[in-house]
Amino acid sequence: MKVLILPDQQTAITRAADIVADTVTKQPDAVLGLATGGTMVPLYSELAQRHREAGLSFAQTTSFNLDEYIGLSPDHPCSYHHFMQETFFDHVDIDPSRTHLPKGDAPDPRIASDAYEALIAKAGGIDLQLLGIGQNGHIGFNEPTASLGSRTRVKTLTHSTRQANQRYFASFDETPKYAITTGVATILESRMCLLIATGEAKAKAVADMIEGPLTAVCPASALQLHARATIVLDEAAAGALALRDYYQTVHPEGRDSAFD
Repeated sequence: MKVLILPDQQTAITRAADIVADTVTKQPDAVLGLATGGTMVPLYSELAQRHREAGLSFAQTTSFNLDEYIGLSPDHPCSYHHFMQETFFDHVDIDPSRTHLPKGDAPDPRIASDAYEALIAKAGGIDLQLLGIGQNGHIGFNEPTASLGSRTRVKTLTHSTRQANQRYFASFDETPKYAITTGVATILESRMCLLIATGEAKAKAVADMIEGPLTAVCPASALQLHARATIVLDEAAAGALALRDYYQTVHPEGRDSAFD
């Protein structure tokens, strides 16, 4: 893993945006794996600003989002379809026909899951996969004990994940219990993974992911197996890392080393 520790949230977001921008500039037809959640909002805002002010283009890119709630239509205000439109797609030049999310309102979510996995494969796989991390170590909606060999499928959400997502819904009871999510093995097949974590609340999960054992209890720890996983952190999210000084020696102020 390449662990980049930045002074604060804004510099971490800027560093992550640099990586995304570099990818789509060098490879305009890149296949992007996109994520949702609060961590991604400032990242998408930064990328949209670069589109407006610096001409960063997503016109030839293809995107696949990690997950979607089961039971929500694309136009539901709490769906990830709606989230992506509001936070990113409506603000850049990406071709709507090239954007993909799991069909949470499909008659049979299991069939929809298999179809989504096949669609990713047909596109040639993911070039750059964006990831956040849950406080319990989940990536996508791959909750603790998720199979590290899993593919896109239906997952039951944990109580803690539903509590974290409750702020988007009228009540806890209305917060979805199930989602379609890209699997851990599918994520690991991405040619590059970029995980962003900010804030003290993510510090333990980050430490478990980077320095803990490889275990399904912390699905994000599977990124230890990825040849090109970059982890972008602010100081708060890096607070529980035992080898923090070493990471900062290798990548001072989050910069690339001489051999990157």
